Amino acid sequence: MRISEEADTLVIGAGAAGLAAASELASNGHQVTVLEARERPGGRILTDIETLAPLPIELGAEFIHGESPILLRCLAAAGDVAIDASRDRWSVHGSTLRRANAGLPALKRVLGRLRRPDPDVSLAEFLERHRRAVSPPLRQFVRRMVEGFDAADVSRISAREVLEGLSGPAAVDAPTFRPARGYGNLIQSICRTLPAGRVTLQFGAMVRAVTWRKGRVTVEAERRGQSVRFHARRAIITLPLSVLQLPAASPHSVRFTPDLGSKRAALTHLGFGPVIKVAMHFSRPFWAELHDARYHDAAFFFAPKAAFPTVWTSLPVRSSLLVAWCAGSRAEKLAGKSEGEIVASVNGSLRALFGRRNYSSLLEGVLWHDWQRDPFSCGAYSYVLAQGAGARSSLARPMQTTLFFAGEACDTDGEAATVGGALRSGIRAAREVLG
Repeated sequence: MRISEEADTLVIGAGAAGLAAASELASNGHQVTVLEARERPGGRILTDIETLAPLPIELGAEFIHGESPILLRCLAAAGDVAIDASRDRWSVHGSTLRRANAGLPALKRVLGRLRRPDPDVSLAEFLERHRRAVSPPLRQFVRRMVEGFDAADVSRISAREVLEGLSGPAAVDAPTFRPARGYGNLIQSICRTLPAGRVTLQFGAMVRAVTWRKGRVTVEAERRGQSVRFHARRAIITLPLSVLQLPAASPHSVRFTPDLGSKRAALTHLGFGPVIKVAMHFSRPFWAELHDARYHDAAFFFAPKAAFPTVWTSLPVRSSLLVAWCAGSRAEKLAGKSEGEIVASVNGSLRALFGRRNYSSLLEGVLWHDWQRDPFSCGAYSYVLAQGAGARSSLARPMQTTLFFAGEACDTDGEAATVGGALRSGIRAAREVLG
C-alpha cells in the first residue's frame, strides 16, 4: 500500500542544515516534513555519551574551528557553551616528540609571498611550480595538513582555495573549541524546539526519487519497507554532496526528474573527503605519565608517517580517552577493514608517538566510524577542486523557486565543511523559501 502525505515544504535530510531550515520555516508558519534516511537526526553528527565514558564522544563532527557566530548562538539556545580545546600540540620528529607550533606560521609566511595561480591549478601542481620558493619540508607539511585537515587529495584540491583558507574564519590555526555537552545535545535541542503541529520528522525514510516542476514537488521514499509519497510546493535538499554525486546505478542514489542539469558543473568541481575516526578508552591516561608528565597538557599529537597521523585527547576535560583520525588517501586504503585491523593500525600509530608498549592491555573499549562506508554520507565533508571557484555558490542557488539547497558544501561565507556552515546554509535556504 502506498501512503501519500502533504506539506508546504519538504526538507530532505535531518542533519544540522535540514533541522535549521525546518526550525526557521516553522517559526514563520510553514508546515514542514523532514525526511531522514537514518533512524536518528544529526547526519554527520554522531555523538555517544554512554558506551565508553561519561563524556560526549564524537564519531562525526567534533570541533568548532574559529568563533562561529551562528554556532555559538545555537549552542547558547541549547543551554551549552564552547570550551577551549587549544592546548599543547606535539609532533614526531625522527624518533622524538617535539612541540608542533612552528610549522604553520612559517608556511603562511612563505605561501603569502606567492602569487595566486590564475587560472587556478591543483595544490600539487602549485607546489611543483614553486619548488624553489617552498622548501621540501614545507611542501611535505602542507600536503599532510591538507590531507589531514581538509580530508582532501592534493592532486585535486584547488590551490586558490587552500591559500585563501589559510586566513579564513575556520582556518587550520584558528582557535579550537568543543561544545561542552557535545554536538548531539545541540541536535536534540533543535529537535525539541520544533513545533509538533508544524514539523513532522520522518526517520527511516529513504528518498528514492524527486519529481518536480515549478511550484510542485513529489518525493518517492521507502519507510520501513513501505512506499510513501510526499507532496509539497517546494523542497530543501540537504543531502551530502557525495550522495548527490552518486551514479544513478548506486542503490543509495536519489533520482531527480528533471535532473539537476544546472548543478552538473558545481557537482564536478567539488570533492568529498573520506575519514575514519576511532575513539579509544584506556584504563588510565598513560600518555600523561610519560617523560615526567611532559604531555600532561597535550591536546593533539601528530605522527605524519603513521596510518592514523593525528591523535587527540579530551582536554580541557581530563579523561582516559584518545581519538585517532585518518583522512584522505590513508582513509581510502583502510576502507572496509575490520575493527581488529583498524585497532591494529591505531596501535601502530601510538607506537610511532609514544614508543613500543602493549597498548592493547590498557584498552577498555573502542568506538569507530568509517564515513566513506556510511551509505548515507559516503564521506566526511567537502572541498573545492582546481578551477572550482564559484562551485559552492552555484550548488546553493535555488532552481525555479522550487528546489532549494543547503548543507556544509553550500556555505559561501568561509565556514564550509563545518557544522556552523551547515547551520548557516539551512537558515539561508529557509529564508529563500520565505522570500
